[in-house]
Amino acid sequence: MRLLLAAAVTGATVLVAPAGAAAPDPGGDAVRAWTDVALDTVRAVNASDAQAARLYAMVEVAMYDAVNGLPTTVDRHAPAFVAPVPGAAGDPVAAAAGAAHDVLAALYPARASAYDARLATDLASVTAPGQATLGRDWGGRVAARVLDARSSDGSAPAESQAPGSGPGEFRASWSGVQFRRLAPFAIADPGTYVSAGPPAMTSDAYAAAFAEVKEVGNAAVPDAARLATYRFWALGSNSVQPPGAWLRVAEGLSRGLGIAGTARLLAVEAMAMADTVAPTYATKYLYRSWRPTTAIREADTDGNAATAADPSWSPRGGTQGSSPEHWSGHSSFSAAAATALAGLLCTDGVTFALDTGAGETRTYASLAAAAAEAGRSRVYGGLHFEFSNQAGLAAGRAIAAEVLAKPVGHPDCHQ
Repeated sequence: MRLLLAAAVTGATVLVAPAGAAAPDPGGDAVRAWTDVALDTVRAVNASDAQAARLYAMVEVAMYDAVNGLPTTVDRHAPAFVAPVPGAAGDPVAAAAGAAHDVLAALYPARASAYDARLATDLASVTAPGQATLGRDWGGRVAARVLDARSSDGSAPAESQAPGSGPGEFRASWSGVQFRRLAPFAIADPGTYVSAGPPAMTSDAYAAAFAEVKEVGNAAVPDAARLATYRFWALGSNSVQPPGAWLRVAEGLSRGLGIAGTARLLAVEAMAMADTVAPTYATKYLYRSWRPTTAIREADTDGNAATAADPSWSPRGGTQGSSPEHWSGHSSFSAAAATALAGLLCTDGVTFALDTGAGETRTYASLAAAAAEAGRSRVYGGLHFEFSNQAGLAAGRAIAAEVLAKPVGHPDCHQ
């Protein structure tokens, strides 16, 4: 399937659609609308990247299992969490809406009125007698199962667990420590992907990466292109976070796939991104590596004769980062998303444009190219060394490959 640039979607999103897919896609539109509600929620509550990834996966999985569980769904696949059961019935739009609504309302009850209004709109669009009620009830049953399955997944702060200690800026927030134990959505063992560690500070590899970020990530050296790339992919506070930007990509690529195809594409991608969370944070707090800002300012303490300290050095991105350096979470999220999408679409070669909300639109010739730029942006911003970008990209690709190997993610690629 070749996906080509086609038409704009409102908001900070991709401008893509499958070639020849001019027909309306009301079912897929309903799934995308609830994905947008989830994106708006993450912005409104200022969720972290890990919190956002978990929320997105829960919403997308609930919608997918609700639609996939209906006997009227022609192209059924393996469930993510909730298998089809006798008696499941109703309209798929109502099922998806009911599932997404109940997950979001349970997690953010203070925002329930907005979710209620969206649900009422979707249910009113279903005109077949009784189908709205049946679908909404089935979606609610699926949501309850998903919420139950994730109720003890390690995401909630535990009072008995002390925050991590270490170098000053790496004293962990609750979420930073806690999310290293987040239970996976699809992979077997997050520990499989924990990094073997960054290169030793006394090594030539470390010195080379140090010299590079000291140059390309230096705020004192004007470089409009590098700064723009960093800002494009920054996706920090009050944003949809990196996983949200990649859901936007999937929303555009899903146009024309119908409700079942759209729900599956978004669910598999969201699970792959969520399953990078635990290995990413486990790695960060295992090694507690210093960020380039500290490394460069205090290079006279690293034991490497090839590095020189610059106490006045500042990162181009204006922040040094709030968690340990190794590896880059932007890189792992991006590679996981790009790999999952390429696997399900049976090609990496999709041309798409993306607006992350940074004030510009960028066009990419492949999913991998976008992921590579997202990872590299962290070096340009002075937040990460290149070896941590590459480690994050490699982990994200491997995690997505395992998700794609599961029955729920197995691609239907035919020559």
